[in-house]
Amino acid sequence: MKITIYTKEGKEKGTIEAPESIFGLKWNSDLVQQVVTSMESSARTPVAHTKDRSDVRGGGKKPWQQKGTGRARHGSRRSPIWKGGGVTFGPRNEVNRERKVNKKMKAKALFTILSKKAKNNEIIFVDSISFAEPKTKEAQSIFNALGSIKGYEMLAKRRRNRAYVAIDENDVLTKKSFANFSNVKTDEIRNLNPIDLLKYKYVIIENPETSLKVLEAKLN
Repeated sequence: MKITIYTKEGKEKGTIEAPESIFGLKWNSDLVQQVVTSMESSARTPVAHTKDRSDVRGGGKKPWQQKGTGRARHGSRRSPIWKGGGVTFGPRNEVNRERKVNKKMKAKALFTILSKKAKNNEIIFVDSISFAEPKTKEAQSIFNALGSIKGYEMLAKRRRNRAYVAIDENDVLTKKSFANFSNVKTDEIRNLNPIDLLKYKYVIIENPETSLKVLEAKLN
């Protein structure tokens, strides 16, 4: 399939042939859901932790004798039904929530989302995004220029989760220029993942020739 390449001023520069294996896949919600939930589960930081009755300090002595007091029998003050006792079935930080994701499945889910965004006109290929110095104003002018393209009008004024800017290499000036936008994420194309693709509405891919080679390498 042919894709149009634009300049950062919003003008057409040419076209390039994009592989069907990346931008021509059918939507597979089951695959995407499995990969995304597994990645989110593996990324969880186990912070919440409660003590069960074996972790709570004290309670070695029986509160009162078994019979003869008229009160209910108890064996320990560490019981979950006592104030200050252990917690039953509370969160524990030693639980392993890491889920393994096959590399081919992860790549297939990534390309499935890219294919859907390509069909919905949510991917823009730009020949080059560069800055002489970090300038938020210049970064906004790029969004305004690309937003003038038919079908991408919301790129210039969308307030939440506006765009993911995928650059071909680690450019500090580019990252700093977009850093002041809370609704924009800038990262290298090799770090593109399904979670970020689903979070942001538009995807801006810099230097398509190099970027497509990086994406094709994920197939292997």
